[in-house]
Amino acid sequence: MDGGTLPGADADADASDPDRVICHVDMDCFYASCERLREPDLRGEPVVIGMGYEPGETIGAVATASYEARAFGVESAMPISEALERLPRHADADHGDPDAPDPAETGRYLPVDLAFYEEVAADVKAVLHDCADVVREVSIDEAYLDVTDRTAWDAAGGDEPEPSAAAGPSEARTLAEGYARHVGERIEREAGVPASVGVAPNMSAAKVASDADKPDGLVVVPPGSVETFLAPLPTAALHGVGPVTERALAERRIETAGDVAAADPEALAEEFGDRGRALVRRARGEDDREVTPRGLPKSLSRESSLPRTADEERKRETVSALAADVARRARERGCLYRTIGIKAVEPPFDVNTRARSLPGPVDDPDLVEEVALELLGEFDDEAVRKLGVRVSNLDFTEGDQATLGGFGGDGGAGREPDRGADRRPGSGDFRDASGGDGGKLTDWIGEDPRDEGGADDRVEPSDRDGQASLDDWA
Repeated sequence: MDGGTLPGADADADASDPDRVICHVDMDCFYASCERLREPDLRGEPVVIGMGYEPGETIGAVATASYEARAFGVESAMPISEALERLPRHADADHGDPDAPDPAETGRYLPVDLAFYEEVAADVKAVLHDCADVVREVSIDEAYLDVTDRTAWDAAGGDEPEPSAAAGPSEARTLAEGYARHVGERIEREAGVPASVGVAPNMSAAKVASDADKPDGLVVVPPGSVETFLAPLPTAALHGVGPVTERALAERRIETAGDVAAADPEALAEEFGDRGRALVRRARGEDDREVTPRGLPKSLSRESSLPRTADEERKRETVSALAADVARRARERGCLYRTIGIKAVEPPFDVNTRARSLPGPVDDPDLVEEVALELLGEFDDEAVRKLGVRVSNLDFTEGDQATLGGFGGDGGAGREPDRGADRRPGSGDFRDASGGDGGKLTDWIGEDPRDEGGADDRVEPSDRDGQASLDDWA
């Protein structure tokens, strides 16, 4: 068995599945929101956070401008000197001086306090990792969540679903909408800062959705409505289109996402390379990228969606194929693994995970299959709708490899490996879902991590929520 074809799913089944539920969480003017958390009197006031700025000075650049400051024309990356021309400092206002700025037309200028913002971001990330099995942190204020195993596109409310309360094309309130609202409310309650959330069946549409109703917005784009949702939007709304690309598209009389969708992919490829083809696909609502964490993976896994089934033979066949595929991918990447696990999703969305830790790192496809099938035995009598196999606690070094016959001392070959339950998520093992964490599994991933700025997914500097990255100014 080569693991190339999985029962019930092709190689890209999870990534292209319209039933996927992807959330893009984008913090609203994050640095300014953090300052308002620390100083509530700033709420409702125009706030400008400056990089390289000191109080009373004119040097530096705008990192974040609150929506109130943007109304005066202040934008991210703008020199502080120019921002002050559009929005004078509140400290310079004087009711008694006719030559001084009007207090009603002034703003609060503050220097960046990254240490504090990182503290708040840590609270946000704690919520995100508790709400999603897979989180891709794009920056200090932005992340993608794959919540497919936590919710669904099913209508809420039974036979007579309630109308959607979210912005966007969703007509009926769905379980996905309710879950996304829960995520946003938890962020504001537990971290103290607002976030906008976009929900869609793929990453690029979710990104556009989170930008569509700021601040503190929720936009839901159900499967089948992505292209229609995108069509009337300007090209600048598409993920990856900044001013340079927008102008180049306009020169071709391509001004909306609908125009991009109708364009010849090869013609755009002549101008933009592979990125041109990607823009056409995404404008058509096609995006099969998986949500994956950045950096070297903590685990490798494969999953397969199934019609609800309790057929023991079908479940074992699926897990065997998944195990072979995972072991093959681990060998191709030259990594060893210390933990083997499975995931079994019982209808409707009960996520169960089981793992076994080995005494040392191995590269042993037969062992992956053997352990995965043993762990699956716990679910012999249970109906499932998705199965997955994972190897984790990866070792990418070329050190000595342990073999089953080479575990000496108290950890000899005859010893039963630990189950790996109730380990801290992120430590390489993961919790047994029966341990009370609801199946939380922060590093259960599918394909290899891909950089957000790859050739197929470059983001121009203006493709942000009005906030310049500190890295842009290093």
